[in-house]
Amino acid sequence: MKRTLQGIVGAFVGLTIGCAISAAQTSKRVQSRAAVPDATLLTIIRHEDERRWDDQLQALLTSGDPKVRARAALAAGRIGDDKAVAPLADTLIMDRDNAVREMAAFALGEIESPGGAYALVTVLQDPEKPARARAIEALGKVTAAMSAAKPGGQNTPDDDRLDQCKAAIVSALRFELQRKPSRDRMSVLLGLTAVLRTRPDGIGSLVTKFLDDADPAIVATALNTMARLRLKDGNERVWQLLSHSDPIVRANAARVIGTAEHKEAFDAVLERALRDPDLRVRVSAIRTLAGLKDPRAAAPLIKRGQELLSSERVNPSARNEALEVATTVGRLLPGSDNAEAVAFLRAMRSHTKGEAVEVEGAFARVAPAIYLTSPSADNVLRPSWIQISRRAQGLASIKEVITGAATGSAGDNTLKGAQKELAEMLQRPQLPTLAISDVLEAYAGYKMPDTDQFARRFLQMHDVVVRASAAQVLGNQTPGETNTRALIEALPHALRDKDSDDAATAILGALAKQKSATANDAIKTALDSSNHLIRRRAVALLKTNGVGDFSERIGTVQTSNTALDYRRAMSRIGKHVTATVITTRGPFTIQFLPEDAPLTVDNFVRLARHGYFNGQTIPRVVPNFVIQAGDSRGDQNGGPGYQIRCEINEVMFERAAVGMALSGKDTGGSQWFVTHSAQPHLDGGYTVFGNVIRGMDVVDNIVRGDVIRRVIVSER
Repeated sequence: MKRTLQGIVGAFVGLTIGCAISAAQTSKRVQSRAAVPDATLLTIIRHEDERRWDDQLQALLTSGDPKVRARAALAAGRIGDDKAVAPLADTLIMDRDNAVREMAAFALGEIESPGGAYALVTVLQDPEKPARARAIEALGKVTAAMSAAKPGGQNTPDDDRLDQCKAAIVSALRFELQRKPSRDRMSVLLGLTAVLRTRPDGIGSLVTKFLDDADPAIVATALNTMARLRLKDGNERVWQLLSHSDPIVRANAARVIGTAEHKEAFDAVLERALRDPDLRVRVSAIRTLAGLKDPRAAAPLIKRGQELLSSERVNPSARNEALEVATTVGRLLPGSDNAEAVAFLRAMRSHTKGEAVEVEGAFARVAPAIYLTSPSADNVLRPSWIQISRRAQGLASIKEVITGAATGSAGDNTLKGAQKELAEMLQRPQLPTLAISDVLEAYAGYKMPDTDQFARRFLQMHDVVVRASAAQVLGNQTPGETNTRALIEALPHALRDKDSDDAATAILGALAKQKSATANDAIKTALDSSNHLIRRRAVALLKTNGVGDFSERIGTVQTSNTALDYRRAMSRIGKHVTATVITTRGPFTIQFLPEDAPLTVDNFVRLARHGYFNGQTIPRVVPNFVIQAGDSRGDQNGGPGYQIRCEINEVMFERAAVGMALSGKDTGGSQWFVTHSAQPHLDGGYTVFGNVIRGMDVVDNIVRGDVIRRVIVSER
């Protein structure tokens, strides 16, 4: 399914922290040489790629060379086997080298096993212990995983341990606050993100104390945590930060005002939305106005949107901002039929040719009946797949606005009209394959009784993405024998798919929701799959359903990489490796991090040299978050026909970081993204494999639909 990023839904993204990329850090990484002997490094990389933890790798944790020990610890974290927790905990507590201890802590966080909590808490309880920053980060991940695994609303034997872990994180952060002059910056940054992940009760009063820090990155990170946790503390101080000199502090302050619904700050936020010199601040403020739900913002935003439309030739990024305005107008004026809003959205629709989901959704929300009778942009006789898809998503938005309509009323007729149009779309023999998923999901949102019939039909299609979408729709229907049988019959075909496991994993997920012995038996057949991800998915579902623990069946990855591939990837370590991406907006240059992510860099380089990216459109742009590219289909579901393993590392997602997009662990392939601003919630969850070193102004101006003309790789 869509390769994307956690916590991002449509245009209402949880956004941003912005720290300038550290040139010194990048230079240091480029100049460093592989200190681990080649033969040893090859062994480690092979184990990582195969996801294999064994005695050979464990022995490297006791090597006489601290660089070997650190690299083996990182591999253990990437592999994620619980058997590595005990030796990593010993390494964290007893190793003589601080760098090794830090990596052991980082690795424990990647494994996310409760077994690593004791060692991490031990480190945090002693201010003299090294590796405290990475320990607080790791404990945040472990604690979050423990919370996620806890049955909803139930007390468990692990509750005391969960409370102790949260208390250790809070105490460590409070300790750093109290020793302000000599506080450890990294411990504060990682501690604030650990708080975000673990959500301790009453944490707001502590987090707000960091709003007065002299370091803009710490202030921005504290605001990011407040926004994501919807903390309402410190409203007056947050309001003041709208005038901070750092743009990302201003942007995040606006976000907090929105999530806290601090309506008294309306005028100040509107001022930022209309006139702040930084695009990232403006879009955050525009989104906040949607959250404040004050219709007074509509008229000035519409005027601003019209100005942006007329200035797009001079200012390419104006479209990104105008789309944000459209989305917010849709939220501020639902069901109003506001004439000015309708005129603006019609103009936007014509300008975007009906291909912008933001415009379609906003138009449908503001004037549902008018939207229903305006079937296509510019009366297109043969709409493209993307126009059909966006139309379906617009029709889906109507049900969000019209609720509780009496039978026979105008609202009821509009709802029925939207349902009818979506049903007619699904019945068209010529419905473009790339549009089917969005149309089916839009129709499913209306909860019509024939939804499962459509889904069962599409479950038999050749396209793997369509089958995956159909399975997800069936999984959301009331469990029943007919759907269970259809899913079981579709599973063998999905298990034979060579290019993608999307359909197989979606069908397995839908079968798990049937909660029947027959469905669970079908899931067990996936334990024999040659695909590591499918086996892992089956094991997780069977365990959740209480069928048993089949973890031993996960095994290792049957990788296609050879020793030659590993050596080629290793040979770039210490070299200056770049890729210049030439787009219709201009070029930008990525400097790769082959020491941190050798196989991910090698994968990108090979694809680029084969011309894979040439001519592709950029399907996803979220201002003040990311641009995303590398999709061969154009619907965010495309890939190269294989998947690569994640190479999670300690590099943080600052502005200009280049990372791999995923639909789950180890599902990377060809899709990658560049961050507009720092995104601490992505740290340790996605592979950073490069940084944009030239042309970030180009990245900032890219809009959805721009084209990558070619990618030029340089190694020296």
